[in-house]
Order: sequence, then C-alpha cells, then structure tokens
Amino acid sequence: MARNPAAQTAFGPMVLAAVEQNEPPERRLVDDDLADLFLPRPLRWLVSATRPAPIRRFVIGWSEWSGRGLWANLACRKRFIGDKLSEALDGIDAVVILGAGLDTRAYRLTRRIRMPIFEVDLPINVARKAKTVRRVLGELPLSVRLVALDFEEDDLLTALAEHGYLPDHRVFFICEGVTQYLTERAVRRTLEGLRVAAPGSRLVFTYVRRDFIDGTNRYGTRTLYRSVRQRRQLWHFGLLPEQVPEFLAEYGWRLVEQAGPDDLVHRYVEPTGRTLKASQIEWSAYAEKI
Repeated sequence: MARNPAAQTAFGPMVLAAVEQNEPPERRLVDDDLADLFLPRPLRWLVSATRPAPIRRFVIGWSEWSGRGLWANLACRKRFIGDKLSEALDGIDAVVILGAGLDTRAYRLTRRIRMPIFEVDLPINVARKAKTVRRVLGELPLSVRLVALDFEEDDLLTALAEHGYLPDHRVFFICEGVTQYLTERAVRRTLEGLRVAAPGSRLVFTYVRRDFIDGTNRYGTRTLYRSVRQRRQLWHFGLLPEQVPEFLAEYGWRLVEQAGPDDLVHRYVEPTGRTLKASQIEWSAYAEKI
C-alpha cells in the first residue's frame, strides 16, 4: 500500500486527545476515553508516561517548539466541533467525517445515537482504522461505514453512495484539520459534491490562513512553516476569514459562525485556569445548507 505523507499526520491529534485525559477533569480540554486505545502501542507508552504533571507539561511545551499554539488549536477545534454536533443532533439524519484519521468521534457517538456515520479517508488510513477498531471494539459498529477515498482524484458522493449514503438526508459534515492538506481544486471539488446536500445539512470545518500558506505572515511559527511548506510541501490550501462567507455561498452554504483562536481560547481554555495560547494560523467555521 502506497505511503502518503499526509496520512502519517493522523497520529498527532489522537496523541493530544489521549494526553489530555491525564489532566484532572476540571483542567481537561478534550474528553475522549477511547483516544489512548486507538493509538499503536509505542504511542500508548508515551501517553502513559505523561501521567505525572511535570512530564505532561514538558511534552506540551515540546510540542510548542515545533508549532507554537497548536496544542490549544487542536484541542479547542475538537471542542468546537463537538459542541456544534451536539447542538444539531436532533435535526440531522447522518454524520459524515471527512479525513477521519484515527479520530474516535464516530465510536463515542454510537453510544448516544443510532444513525449512519460515514468515516472518509485515504485508503491507507481506512485500512489502519478498520484494524484498530477491531482490536479495540472487537468489530465495526453496524452504523459506522468506512469509506476509502482520495480527495484529489475520487468523487465523494459516488464513494458515499456506494456505502449507503442517501442524498435526501440532512447530514452533519465534519472536516477537521483536512483542507490545508488538499489543493484548492480538491477543496472546491469536495464542496461542489456537497452542493446537493439536503437543506438543513450542516458543515463544520477548519482552515489555515492563506497568508500563512503563501508566507506573507508566518505568525511566529517559522519551524512549522519550514516543515509544512518548504521541506515537505504538506500544506497547500488556505483562506482568509473575510473570504469564508462568499467562498461557502458559491456552493450553497450559509456561514453561521466563525471562531478564531482568541475566541476559542476564551471559550474553552480560560475556564480551566490553564495559560495555553492558540496559534493565529487556524480558524474554525460552521455553516448551514440553504
């Protein structure tokens, strides 16, 4: 199976979620009791080593060296997405998670609801996810469908339809930490596919600022910029916050809320008493199909 550099990034967010479980509940930014179990054994060892607070502080501080503020970004965007999904559950018929990676949201969601949940990702990640789910849960829940797809080459709706997706369903689409890894063509192709989503469907996604992608403003994260833009060319697509409403409107979506890093820190970090700051490079947006 061909290796894909972007596929290797599936581990980082889950390590963060697992390490956060070692925080006292009142200081925890993410609640995810499956995160540790979904990681391979060497990373589970790393997570267990962070149970003592001084080591946990060291690991979080080390992560800041490569991407200042990204720990808070990743944790807060998960909370934002979770909040929006919880608010919408009574008005939707299905959930589609684009670029699902090793995320456990679908499997925690099956404890609360019975509706189709589609996890879409690269074939290498889907194969890894299927193996992981069977190891942790014994079998794949009947309501969860794993959909292998290359966003750059394949048609999203065709792939979903092959796994039982119904176009008249009101769907909650999640696209977390994905758009920056795609070309603009692939992002637009994905949104074009979602144009036919039923009215009342929801879309929550994260994006990296375009001025970071083009190098105009590196927001104090030169190490990250060298890694994702100069050495490996991992990140390709970005938007500016003021562009988002018009960009979504092109495909029949209405922006409902946009949350920048400062807002997310105020909403989620400050109540815990922690002093984490968020990077300005990543924003979250929530939209409704009209």
